[in-house]
Amino acid sequence: MAIYVSGSLAFDRIMTFGGNLQDHVLMDKLHMLSVSFMVDSMDERRGGCAGNIAYTLALLGEKPVVVSAAGRDFTGYAAAWEKLGLPLEGIRRDSDVFTALCYITTDQNNNQITGFYPGAMSQPATYTFPHLDPARDWAIVSPGSVDDMRRLPGFFREKGVRYIFDPGQQLPVLSGDDLCDAIRGSYACVTNDYELGMVCKKTGKSEEELVAMTGWLVTTLGGDGQRIRNAQGVDVHVPAIPCDGVKDPTGAGDSHRAGLLKGLVCGLEMPEAAKLGAVSACYAIEQLGTQEHHFSKDEFRQRYEASFGPLPITL
Repeated sequence: MAIYVSGSLAFDRIMTFGGNLQDHVLMDKLHMLSVSFMVDSMDERRGGCAGNIAYTLALLGEKPVVVSAAGRDFTGYAAAWEKLGLPLEGIRRDSDVFTALCYITTDQNNNQITGFYPGAMSQPATYTFPHLDPARDWAIVSPGSVDDMRRLPGFFREKGVRYIFDPGQQLPVLSGDDLCDAIRGSYACVTNDYELGMVCKKTGKSEEELVAMTGWLVTTLGGDGQRIRNAQGVDVHVPAIPCDGVKDPTGAGDSHRAGLLKGLVCGLEMPEAAKLGAVSACYAIEQLGTQEHHFSKDEFRQRYEASFGPLPITL
């Protein structure tokens, strides 16, 4: 059994601003916006959607194959992954460009301004999936190379591999037709509530129509948990769990996807798998950075059971 995680690999430069970003914006001058403010701190961390998902899956005992592209500065990132036992076979290395770089500024109210340099992510991955096993394998197409996000859903469908589609930050550049093609026939489409509204707007589809196109429509609602729906009439709410403080929301969605995938590969139905996603997301929120959280399997189990009862899988 293999888990294939398609998406971005990036370095995140995460900055914190002690005030409120809205206080530095003149709403009547948005046509000539020029904003400058002093940040309190800056950290450079390993990130990218595929990288973040794979990292948390590694904490949960999985060794996913990341299908992505990285640049000439990827050596330290690769060394950290080798210590985790994560394979690097699916990563295209391009010595002519830098790995993608994300600048994220978060204020005291968790509002964010993000700038993104795609670098190597502009190129599609070249992995050929030589050991694909449709009966056992799982995949997720997360935000990354637009070429990969357009190509891989059809590839996985054709090969009979169950896949999750997560458009996320690439929604602005994916067309309505791109989104419909990726969602149709997917095992699940996972977004937050704002992204779901954008998907509906770009595709011209209602939420009910989207439910009919995919196996499961999963909508994360921040502190209000998750809504899980399918075409057979299931419509359940999975609550968020208490977090030990919120240090940085960046990467919470990726960590959620990892927990959800862990549940699915262990045979859980989506509503139960989503509970693992709720737990893993919490760990990311409690740390600055997207691959800085840690937990043992016993710690994860105890936290799960404190909110949801006995853990239905063995970690």
